[in-house]
Amino acid sequence: MPELLQQVRVLDPVTQTDRIADVLIEAGTIQAIADQIRDRPPNTTVHAGQGQILAPGLVDLYSHSGEPGFEQRETLASLAQAAAAGGFTRVAILPNTVPAMDHPASIRWLIDRQKEPPHPLISPCPRLLPWAALTVDVQGQQMTELMELALTGAVGLGDGKPIANLLLVRRMLEYLRPVGKPILLWACDRELAGNGVMREGQDAILFGLPGIPAIAETAMLAALLECVAEIGTPVHFMRISTARSVELIRAAKANGLPITASTTWMHLMLNTTSIQSYNPNLRLHPPLGTPADQTALIQAVQEGVLDAIAIDHSPYTYEEKTVAFAEAPNGALGLELALPLLWQTFVATQQWTPLELWTALSLRPAQCLHQSPPTLAPGKPAEMVLFDPHLRWTVDSRSLQSLANNTFWFGQEIAGRMIKIWC
Repeated sequence: MPELLQQVRVLDPVTQTDRIADVLIEAGTIQAIADQIRDRPPNTTVHAGQGQILAPGLVDLYSHSGEPGFEQRETLASLAQAAAAGGFTRVAILPNTVPAMDHPASIRWLIDRQKEPPHPLISPCPRLLPWAALTVDVQGQQMTELMELALTGAVGLGDGKPIANLLLVRRMLEYLRPVGKPILLWACDRELAGNGVMREGQDAILFGLPGIPAIAETAMLAALLECVAEIGTPVHFMRISTARSVELIRAAKANGLPITASTTWMHLMLNTTSIQSYNPNLRLHPPLGTPADQTALIQAVQEGVLDAIAIDHSPYTYEEKTVAFAEAPNGALGLELALPLLWQTFVATQQWTPLELWTALSLRPAQCLHQSPPTLAPGKPAEMVLFDPHLRWTVDSRSLQSLANNTFWFGQEIAGRMIKIWC
């Protein structure tokens, strides 16, 4: 049935559009965008969109699924529902499931589940895009059948875990150079990280928690950048979390290295001072940065030095996360919370423009995945979301679509809620 959205705020970073307009949608396609649309098909559903945002669907570079292996944390169905509730029309899934997505059959399994018409468990929106593992069982010891995996329809190749063996990294980059798929690497030296649980510094001393030095990230990042400079294979660096890493990325891009990079939304929202609550949902990997790190990351996203904001949605059960901070597994929910909290923190305060936020959450993540970004234009598929930045709701088990509730904001009231999503 045709839909007409009247006087909605249309945002599109692809065309740099920010305007109030009427939008007509029919048969899954945008038919028209105009100041006012008076001619419309019979039986058109009319929606008054004043104060609401219509924008391209969000794209997540990397998140975790519990299924297969840990369905008590999250199933593909609940993951899809959480993503849709947060405005994501594409979500790339890391391969560290059980079994790992390190074989063509496992990649085809996830892709085929979404193709069954319709699958009773998985919503057609968003699209779940599997990352294929670089190493067997994501253990960083032996490379997978990389070429076979690249031909399965995987969005790209990456373990989502650190790979310590630089010779192995070099060989994989050489092998994958002609493939043309995104390659995902995480710069982290586990030996330097030791048994730390938060970023090393004054706050770690004050809170009595073992620290992880910034060089656990930057030393490995420098080594990996040297590999890219030598071989020339394009790479995406995930989970950038330190000010020094931003400097290294900036310099590498200035020298023409074929790299992109992302940080996570939590590293933009919070820093080490928040850990004074000892909330186990703030134990992340990499850990939250210092206030100086946070400031550098925010500036780097706005400038485009860091291309995108990733969600890194990491669901855990209540029992897994309700432990002492130092014993908690790393990770937190994000798909349903990232857009409203980032909007309130950066857009509502006029630190960023709405287009800058949408660029980092939609346009550039799609480009990092070597995909055409969703856009709002007549004749284009309606891959878009309707968002009310003022609608208030409480983050609790009744409102969250995820099976898990491991978030720092659990029990709090926040502003910003998705009204509708089109795929």
